[in-house]
This record gives sequence, structure tokens and C-alpha cells, in this order.
Amino acid sequence: MAVTVLLNSGRPVLFWQERVGQGGRPFRIVKFRTMSRDSERSGPAFAQRADLRVTPTGAFLRKFRLDELPQFWNVLRGEMSIIGPRPEQSAFAADFEESIPLYASRHWVRPGITGWAQVNQGYTDNLGQTMEKLRYDFYYIKHLSLRLDLLIVWKTLQTILGGFGAR
Repeated sequence: MAVTVLLNSGRPVLFWQERVGQGGRPFRIVKFRTMSRDSERSGPAFAQRADLRVTPTGAFLRKFRLDELPQFWNVLRGEMSIIGPRPEQSAFAADFEESIPLYASRHWVRPGITGWAQVNQGYTDNLGQTMEKLRYDFYYIKHLSLRLDLLIVWKTLQTILGGFGAR
């Protein structure tokens, strides 16, 4: 995949971004780069459907969630788990903490590559959807169990193989 990104989009192959982790601690998440090099020059922005910043190779990687594979590095470093609430960009998390009651409580657990909100709701790009996603995150935190984790893995595989929910 790295070679495909390199041949079709050039360097850098990897994209690093500050996210909020467990306990509100910042960390740098790593992904395969799926957008043009200077896509966030004017600041962070939610990706939209048919986002012109997403490269053709990036669209394929996103469709099947392959851009997320480098995050296993974050798992090995102890910054993330395979399953848990998705870590939010620091800039967005700061805004959400100001406007959504108890938002910071989602940081009680280690963030994950996939989570209950991702398999039930998918991508969010507005405050209302973020509040709904938070309800799924709280459900996950309250009901942590191997059974729920296995269900999330199953639903994640269905999402990946079906190519659903990517932007």
C-alpha cells in the first residue's frame, strides 16, 4: 500500500496528525496519506462526500479502511487500542468539549482503530452527529466486554468488506 501511495500521490506516504488520547493526552496518529499534500493548510476540516482533497488512491484506501492500517503502530506504542472510541483531532475535541456536556468523559478509555460508534453510525461531519456518536461511545465505555468487542470486530469486517461509510 505504501508503494501505491508513493507511485500515485508522491511523498509523504504517511500522514501524522495530533489526536486526543486516553486521559486527554495528545498523541500523533499515523495513517496512509489519502489527501493532497497541503489539504489542511487552512486548518483542519471534516472530509465531505466527493471531497476534492482526497486522491483517487486515497479514495480506494478509505473505502476499505486500508488507510487506518498504520495505526497498529499507535497500538503497539500503547497510545491506542484496536477497539475503543475513535480519537478526535485535537482542534475538534477542544470545540466539542466546550459545546457538548461530558464530551471529555470519552477519554476515560484508550481510543481505538474501530469502535461501537463507527460500526453503528459511521462518519460524522456536524455537531448533531457528533453528539449521537458520543452516545455510542458512552454505551461502549459502560458495557465494555469481550462479547461487545467481538461484535464490533464482526461489524467492522462487514463494513470493510462492503466498503461502507468511507469519505
